[in-house]
Amino acid sequence: MVVQCYHGHNSDHKEKHMNIENEQKTLMFKEAQETHSRVALQLQSNRRKIEKLGDFLRDNPPAMVMTCGRGSSDHAATYAKYLIETHLAIPTLSVAPSITSVFSVRQDLKNVIFLVISQSGQSPDILSAAITAKESGAFLISMVNDENSPLALVSNLVLPLHAGPEKSVAATKSYICSLTAIAQLVAVWAQNKKLINALATLPAALEKAFDQDWSGGMEMLKKEDNLFVVSRGLGLGIAQEAALKFKETCGLHAEAFSAAEVKHGPMAIVKKGFPVLVFSLTDQSQDSIDEAIHAFLDRSAQVLSVGNVYEGALNLNSDNSVAAELRPIIFIQSFYKFVNALSVARGYNPDCPPYLNKVTETL
Repeated sequence: MVVQCYHGHNSDHKEKHMNIENEQKTLMFKEAQETHSRVALQLQSNRRKIEKLGDFLRDNPPAMVMTCGRGSSDHAATYAKYLIETHLAIPTLSVAPSITSVFSVRQDLKNVIFLVISQSGQSPDILSAAITAKESGAFLISMVNDENSPLALVSNLVLPLHAGPEKSVAATKSYICSLTAIAQLVAVWAQNKKLINALATLPAALEKAFDQDWSGGMEMLKKEDNLFVVSRGLGLGIAQEAALKFKETCGLHAEAFSAAEVKHGPMAIVKKGFPVLVFSLTDQSQDSIDEAIHAFLDRSAQVLSVGNVYEGALNLNSDNSVAAELRPIIFIQSFYKFVNALSVARGYNPDCPPYLNKVTETL
């Protein structure tokens, strides 16, 4: 199924109006649009459970946190890694599900938190990794949208995402709800009152973020075949997520890089006009992001900037008033609206990418 964009002979204004109508008809648009209300529900519904979990984790501090997820869920795990390590100083790593599902290796996971992030809670390899981790001594926490899923049923503790039904193959609200659940858990666990208070403002900030107009970047990417998405630290997870969404909804080859890594081999392919999307959190990572972006601009790359203003770049609107830890959540919400529109403009249907299913049956 392919969305057919309007290509008649009337005015550009009418064509733009028709495209906007098509953009707003997708499930991706509608599901992303309701994210703010889902986040509000999640923050309230999970508050007491997370407070009890925070007490437990402070009384029983783990030696390590291991995360497990695929696709968008693994990108959320990247955010978890940086947030846990920067706020709690606990080593956090992403586990390869194939270690158990394919290679049948068992590890000693005593005093380990095994954090599984999953929209469906049904993927066989994720479930296998979770069960094996629990049997190996880990405390199994699942962040899952389906509270009756096989994953939820085997977990020591379930933090529901409360994203509601998500029918578009392109995940939006379930990803943002995953980020929010991580932020709430870390804020409470670390007893970070500033971040706890900032989370209360997140639903309103998300609603505002969805109204941001990034249409200025449409013409730049409408006919492109390749681009980089760059950030660092807490922003790296949304760079990974944005790159995935460009691929699956727009047929646009995108690669995510840390600003610390992109200046090495990847920079060799950047020529005049090469597009780069950058997410800046204006936190401790900003100096290295600035250095990378100036290198792109020196090569006459086309830079689309979110979160910081660069001379010579196309600077997209963003709300930097929220806490730096929450800016990735705000930025990706604005991005979802943009990439949905770009998908339609390129003649795709973001709800039904070719060859993809909502639940991936990886073994």
